[in-house]
Amino acid sequence: MAGPLYHMGWYHLFYQYNPESAIWGNITWGHAVSKDLINWFHLPLAMVPDHWYDIQGVMTGSATILPDGQIIMLYSGNAYDLSQLQCLAYPVNSSDPLLLHWTKYSSNPILFPPPGVGLKDFRDPSTLWVGLDGKYRMVMGSKHNDTIGCALVYHTTNFTHFELLDEVLHSVPGTGMWECVDLYPVSTTDTNGLDMSYHGSGVKHVLKQSGDEDRHDWYAIGSYDPVKDKWYPDDPEMDVGIGLRYDYGKFYASKTFYDPSKKRRVLWGYVGETDPPKDDLIKGWANILNVPRTVVLDTKTGSNLIQWPVEETETLRSKKHEFKDVMLHPGSFIPLDVGMATQVDNEMLGATLEADVLFNCTTSEGSATRGVLGPFGLVVLADAALSEQTPVYFYIAKNIDGTSRTYFCADESRSSKLLDVGKMVYGSSVPVLHGENYNMRLLVDHSIVESFAQGGRTVITSRVYPTKAIYEAAKLFLFNNATGISVKASLKIWKMGGAQLNPFPL
Repeated sequence: MAGPLYHMGWYHLFYQYNPESAIWGNITWGHAVSKDLINWFHLPLAMVPDHWYDIQGVMTGSATILPDGQIIMLYSGNAYDLSQLQCLAYPVNSSDPLLLHWTKYSSNPILFPPPGVGLKDFRDPSTLWVGLDGKYRMVMGSKHNDTIGCALVYHTTNFTHFELLDEVLHSVPGTGMWECVDLYPVSTTDTNGLDMSYHGSGVKHVLKQSGDEDRHDWYAIGSYDPVKDKWYPDDPEMDVGIGLRYDYGKFYASKTFYDPSKKRRVLWGYVGETDPPKDDLIKGWANILNVPRTVVLDTKTGSNLIQWPVEETETLRSKKHEFKDVMLHPGSFIPLDVGMATQVDNEMLGATLEADVLFNCTTSEGSATRGVLGPFGLVVLADAALSEQTPVYFYIAKNIDGTSRTYFCADESRSSKLLDVGKMVYGSSVPVLHGENYNMRLLVDHSIVESFAQGGRTVITSRVYPTKAIYEAAKLFLFNNATGISVKASLKIWKMGGAQLNPFPL
């Protein structure tokens, strides 16, 4: 995932790609463009590994659009010895809406790992932004003393010579190597996205890193000091790498970009496979990107982000089914007649409860674990006999002091008859504020389920490989496996069309 940007009416996506195989190697930059973030045209490869400094791969990078309209792309090159070197590239013609042709700077690389930083611990330059002093800033992922993850800060005035600051932007002990570092502002009052020029009151800054050791994307909300180039977490106990994640499922190496056409910040992540490489070779592809999401601060809690599928996702909706006030008594399992349910957009708009112990999604036995107040939710990609099923659900755990905590989980343990695919139980707690109904939205697309709880406070992406619950055989169920509550649920379900993915008619 690299260098997303909006340019002359087109969204551009560059991505790491092996043109020769469905498994890792020969990493080049694929290039695709879209008018709506949903339907895409494939363009010729943007960059290939053809110099000593990137011969082992054209790796992650970021695009910066300068005030005069020029575009520069910084990226990590894997050199012949796999050392990580930072390189500069730019379009041959910045006034080409499709940015078809790219050239690498003749004096690459522009940055080598600094003293004390491992040759393979220095990667993924961020988008540049200009500071109050007129110098441009860039942050990079790294680590020091082997275990302290950190973000380095560089200044530049000409984009070819960079000066490393003595102090890091931020570091957190015990978090290991930080990849794909992202720093961006969010409004505390508005639902618009912000670009990096925003400072001052009414703004918080999100710092995010992809943890190379645990393969999760961690973020924290805090304050950025534009003079000292330091970032401080609002809550040190929820710091980067030890607090919140963008997504509690299969999701990694994400990037955001600011979309000036709709004044929003858009997030993409890389959703890997959990099947064996031999299966990827048979099907001829591996790994996908999630449906792009907008990212804003949750102004109700102030302590987490809200992620939501971009509004253009709704253009794929067709036939609609609506179910109102379906009563789910303890132990209920109710089929929802919506026809083929391999590509659907479900919104469970409100679940109200009528009237244990500490619970954890990932260490539980999934949706078969019955408690007084959960689980209840939806089962997707199920066959009629329920021999394959992927439940997505809420579970309310009572604490010893009488308070309760709501968890949002996705259970892959019975998602496939195949034995050699990942079958995790994913999830985390989700804030449910006083007076709020429980709500979730699920995007289901054959082998992927993206689940959003409470308007996007907690998100889970699941990769599943059903063998029976496919095409016409895929069914949808409401369930309540709690022992002590009844649940009343209302739903809207849309059949989803497929996105168009075609070569650009050059």
